[in-house]
Amino acid sequence: MPHSCPRKRRTGRPRSVETDRAILDAARAALVDLGWGRFTMGDVAARAGVAKTTLYRRWANKNELAVDAVAVLFDELELPDRGSLQADIEDVVLQFGRLLEQPETKTALMAVVAESTADAALRERIRTAIVDRQMGLVILGRARAQDRGELPPDPPDNDGSRAAAETVGLIFDVIAGTVVHRTLVSAEPVDTVWARRLATILLTGLAGLAGWE
Repeated sequence: MPHSCPRKRRTGRPRSVETDRAILDAARAALVDLGWGRFTMGDVAARAGVAKTTLYRRWANKNELAVDAVAVLFDELELPDRGSLQADIEDVVLQFGRLLEQPETKTALMAVVAESTADAALRERIRTAIVDRQMGLVILGRARAQDRGELPPDPPDNDGSRAAAETVGLIFDVIAGTVVHRTLVSAEPVDTVWARRLATILLTGLAGLAGWE
């Protein structure tokens, strides 16, 4: 009988989930305490209790680390099925608002976004690590609404796929942009009433607010 090829053993130590979590927590704390200008890989390593080489094995630079430290918070957002598109939108808007009200989320997000205005690579990192991943919530919510008959199905052709992608992007921009402005610029609360009004505008336009209380 021919000898089977031996399975290759993995070399090196596997990444530790606990170490990753400690580093990302430390990175957000450093952004809050120091701001972007004094934020360094060395400081994060000291806070996390690991060697600086441990950070560089995972992230090439502080830009990547800072964005991933913010992105992991946004990964906590979920879209439970509340039975209607209106209720689904209200739910995720309230979750997003609560997330942005946390000091570490607010400070860390504003730091990386401000820095990204002059750094194309950082902008792309934000898009792939945060925006593209969270776009999945819009895709899921829209698909559920189509299954319920609340939204029409997409045309079965390339034009339909392109239009669907553009619609998903627009929905994401409207919801994310509005909630970020409400929380970080206007410093107003994202409460149940406000979330309901935003969902109403998205689904019915401004006319839907006529006589609304």
